[in-house]
Amino acid sequence: MFVVCVASFLEPLATTVVTVSLSHIQRATDASFTELQWVLNAYVLTFAAFVLTGGALADRFGRKCIFITGLLIFILASAICGLAQASLLMIIGRAAAGIGSAFMLSAGLALLVHVFHGQERVRAFAIWGVVVGAGSALGPLIGGVLTETLGWRWIFFINLPVCLPLLALSFWSADESYDQGANIIDWRGLISFTAMFVLVMYALIEGNNAGWSSPIIISLFGISALLLVLFIRQQLLQNRPMFDLSLFASKTFTGVSIVAIAIAAAFFTLLVYLPIYIQGVLGYSPSQTGLALIVMAVPLLIMGPVSAKLAVILPSRLFLSLGLFIIAGGAFLLSIMGQYGESALYAGMIITGVGAGLINGELSNVAISIVAPERSGMASGISNTMRQLGFGMGIASLGAIFSASLTRALANYEQSFIERVASGDITTALTTVDNAGEASEIAKTALTAAMSNLSFLAAALAGLAAILAFLLIRTGQ
Repeated sequence: MFVVCVASFLEPLATTVVTVSLSHIQRATDASFTELQWVLNAYVLTFAAFVLTGGALADRFGRKCIFITGLLIFILASAICGLAQASLLMIIGRAAAGIGSAFMLSAGLALLVHVFHGQERVRAFAIWGVVVGAGSALGPLIGGVLTETLGWRWIFFINLPVCLPLLALSFWSADESYDQGANIIDWRGLISFTAMFVLVMYALIEGNNAGWSSPIIISLFGISALLLVLFIRQQLLQNRPMFDLSLFASKTFTGVSIVAIAIAAAFFTLLVYLPIYIQGVLGYSPSQTGLALIVMAVPLLIMGPVSAKLAVILPSRLFLSLGLFIIAGGAFLLSIMGQYGESALYAGMIITGVGAGLINGELSNVAISIVAPERSGMASGISNTMRQLGFGMGIASLGAIFSASLTRALANYEQSFIERVASGDITTALTTVDNAGEASEIAKTALTAAMSNLSFLAAALAGLAAILAFLLIRTGQ
């Protein structure tokens, strides 16, 4: 439990720890705005693309083996990012870290299913949900403190003294477990799915820069659709598919998948963009920004034990849909912070934290409990693929709306100015213009409007998903 939880804490941390350091990374590596986006998105893309692969490999070669392999990759990737002098090498390191995290996550959850049973499993996943949520919420604080004290490179180097002892513990912390029926790897399925996911995520991320109607983006979506058809056909031909499509015949599994997509697209995407607003508009330092976001972490920690008790009492559909409605309410408050200032900001962050903490652990437990324990790696992979699909779509789609809104509002300024504002570094951006006072107000107004638009869409998404979850999820189905 300790090993899996520490690894699970590091996985979302690797995304959010970067958000408060983007302006420092930009200055150190001379990265363009697009390259800066890829410092963030490369991790998300490979994480989403390889989490199902990790689950399939864990069932075949052993959950413990794949967990340790993922940990080794993550350690090496962290060292590469910390040493990187150019944005390209950092992007490569971030992509490798995403693969390592995907392997750790899918294999780690399968290990929990193998070790814990009954009510112990419910409590274990409640703890796991708290840890994952805390990793996301505490990332900006840890990143801010490290950036201001040791330098931004330590947001990557800090993984080494944490992961190396964890690697030693991993060898004896649990017995190896396999899926005895997984004798053959579905390589066609793995390759077609991974390629499809990489291409569609790349298209979503680059669509705003290249233009959604550009030939390259249209071609990427077309090839992705073809690969999806090939993948589905391959799965239907398998006696033991890596992605069991028959699970979606269950309304409950479909509903849980919608919840997984929605919580990632709404709550965790907000965690990525809120630091930009807090630093840029409120003028907080990196460590102050991270401290402000603690108000999202505290509810996650409090609601973990509460959710474990409520999960025994409340039906799953009510439990999960209630959490999403709470997230929707919090995101709506964030959307009106332009009118009500910091009161709406902090109230919104607290409420979204409560909603996410309520459903985070139970979501994985419901998804994995649908299948037999020996197929837990596959179920874990599917569940977390849905999460990462939502996170990737949220980062890409809501991020594209954020970027487009900001670009329109600052159309009269140079691209370098817009890029600085988009990273939350308004102070440096003002050094490139003549009328700094007027530009400062325009930039802050534009950043506030962009964040409000993003938050409103996150609220609408969470609300719609809450309704669908209530209609689809049935206990025992």
